[in-house]
Amino acid sequence: MKDFEEIYQTYFQDVYFYLRRLSGSEEIAEEMTAETFLKALRAIDRFRGECDLRVWLCQIAKNCYYSDCKRKKRMVPFEAADILPVPDAELEERLWRKDTAGRLQELLHELPEMYREVLMWRVYAQLSFRQIGQIFHKSENWACVTYHRARQKLKEAWERENDET
Repeated sequence: MKDFEEIYQTYFQDVYFYLRRLSGSEEIAEEMTAETFLKALRAIDRFRGECDLRVWLCQIAKNCYYSDCKRKKRMVPFEAADILPVPDAELEERLWRKDTAGRLQELLHELPEMYREVLMWRVYAQLSFRQIGQIFHKSENWACVTYHRARQKLKEAWERENDET
């Protein structure tokens, strides 16, 4: 097993960016990254190597984040857009993108948990299908099929909603 300092140096950025995308907040990502590595340090002796170390750390990060959300009873945000003084057309476009992103996040959370998780691992953590399969103790093919089904369900929900308006 690598020295923990080396693990921290190697994977800090991956964990931080995963949490940044998941939370939409630099502050929360920093706080949860620190908590993730603290928990990983305490549990490193129990890491059996059944999955990639990066996957294991991202699982800890996700659990830390969702536990924190439950503690604070806040909704999981998509990504807060910083709105700076800009021309009206550009401001309108940014607001539209923010609304769209927020609604997509809501639709994502309405998906069954398995689809939501696979989509988030693929999009936010940018894991390979092989790594996602390892997380769920399934095959690479299962992860690929599940990801595409999740995308299709999200697309259908989006289209249904936009056809009704």
